[in-house]
Amino acid sequence: MPKLHLLKAKMNMTNNNMGTLYGVSLGPGDPGLITRRAWEVLQQDNIFWTYPIRNKKSDSYALDIALRGGLTLPDDNAALIFPMTHDKSKLAKYWLNAAQTVIEVLQTGQDVAFLVEGDASTYSTFGHLARTVNALNENINVQTIAGVTSFNAASARLQAPLADVDDTLAIIPAGYGIHIIDELLQQFDTLVLLKVKPLLDDIITLLGSHNLLEHSRFIEKAGSPEERIFDDVASLKGQKVNYLSLMIVKNPERQRGEIIRGCRKKLTDIELAEKQA
Repeated sequence: MPKLHLLKAKMNMTNNNMGTLYGVSLGPGDPGLITRRAWEVLQQDNIFWTYPIRNKKSDSYALDIALRGGLTLPDDNAALIFPMTHDKSKLAKYWLNAAQTVIEVLQTGQDVAFLVEGDASTYSTFGHLARTVNALNENINVQTIAGVTSFNAASARLQAPLADVDDTLAIIPAGYGIHIIDELLQQFDTLVLLKVKPLLDDIITLLGSHNLLEHSRFIEKAGSPEERIFDDVASLKGQKVNYLSLMIVKNPERQRGEIIRGCRKKLTDIELAEKQA
């Protein structure tokens, strides 16, 4: 593998008539949520599709969304491998390989579309790819096409608004751990937990201890043919769920402060004790 600074110098040699790299958001699973802008880019004549896969034998969920929407995979396409691992050195290797593949196409003057499920700006592989591409060649034009996030689509499917009026809202990967989730439950009216699979049983136990199970909803692969919705989240304990799953938790009994100029004033310990008395 060449040194990064040497590779960067090589990649910067050709900048005339470079193509554009597009991060194309496709929504979380329902092809009907693909935006007009995303559709236009993917149907350009001079477009090279790239899409993420976990390994050489796996399918691409992002590509599946596009194909179910009626789009046709062009002959010019390539799968980019992004393994499911937290090993930063291993990930850096795959990001670099993917960036090199993209830049080689861009240097021919052809535009590249990287297909993304959900929104390309929200917990997306595209951010890593774009940064690596620009680290190798800072002159490459990168454009991000906004899309519908999984939690927005889930909220709509569940008919459960994420926030009303002055409600507070937090959105985090569940991987931050039970301690952090417990703290946030006390601070926010709505808590969206992404990628709940690894900690699902522990989360259910925590919600039960706070009497919040009846205010919690679970959704898996929102908008896709494999979508699953559970109002009784306690029934999921011990069950296997998909990686693309989330939970929306409401805390209607959370202690709030007084509203000042559209925001809630934080109560002092004395005021809080008096209000609870």
